[in-house]
Amino acid sequence: DKKYIKLNTNESPFAPSELVERAVAKSCAELMLYPDPECTELRRTIADYYNVKESMVAVGCGSDEILSFCFNAFFHDKGVLFPDITYGFYEVYAELYHIPYTKIPLSDDFSVNVGEYCGKDRNIVLANPNAPTGIALDNGNIEKIIASNPESVVVIDEAYADFSNESAVELVHKYDNLIIVRTFSKSRSLAGARVGFCIASEELICDILTIKNSTNPYNLSRMACAAAQAAISDDEYYKKCRDEVIAVREDVKRELKALGFDLTDSRANFVFAKTNRMAGRELAQRLRDRGILVRRFDTDRIEDHLRITVGSRGEMEALVLAVREILNL
Repeated sequence: DKKYIKLNTNESPFAPSELVERAVAKSCAELMLYPDPECTELRRTIADYYNVKESMVAVGCGSDEILSFCFNAFFHDKGVLFPDITYGFYEVYAELYHIPYTKIPLSDDFSVNVGEYCGKDRNIVLANPNAPTGIALDNGNIEKIIASNPESVVVIDEAYADFSNESAVELVHKYDNLIIVRTFSKSRSLAGARVGFCIASEELICDILTIKNSTNPYNLSRMACAAAQAAISDDEYYKKCRDEVIAVREDVKRELKALGFDLTDSRANFVFAKTNRMAGRELAQRLRDRGILVRRFDTDRIEDHLRITVGSRGEMEALVLAVREILNL
């Protein structure tokens, strides 16, 4: 009905680089042919970037497909643990595949209680930084969880890790029960291309590829592979974009705090905030009336919080101005 400032789905405010555009255009000449079902060149590029073997990489149609493969491949025997407030698809996949699951409550400050995941002999999936809170665990705590569950698979979903400047990917060389899941949707501006990947031991990747090849062997298009490969190659451009998102995020956190908002220490490309001046439902609707979309959850404990994507600096200035007007500040 109108043009909106879209701060509700955690997309990048930056367009893909020119190198990506050229790679996609070039790939069009061969669209009459099926893509490489092994995605060999893309897997090799990812492996080189993260200093792992190509056989330790699997790619999928967004990190959602990779997560689906992980649930279906590994979680049937022991079930799975994940936080009560986290990425909603974990529960969806558990229900879809009839996998028993337990939701572990976050602490009062919305942090993950590490002790609740140690020595449980259960499969585990954790978003780090978590969504929608944005709070991150350091690698020391991640390693405690992995090391204390040696006979179970631990999936660390790092969709937002590029905005926290810390990743557990190096731990795949030490632990063969660890899977790191990543996406090109956030920090590499390719949400529309739908490309995700995971890094793990060769044995785990073999099982994931068995699931993939049994369901959708041509799961990535030629254009998606070309875009993702170029996005990794153009790392300097995307680092500048990530640095700008982080800088704007910290500025917005300071401005909202000055307006009386309570915020988590988000390390993602969004902020998670609430105000005692207005219910979350009403604030989200009044922002929408002004052409600004944010995300709200009908969930206990966070129904008054808003998850607000970090957009361009101009978009965030418009957000803060709208909040001031709505709250008469």
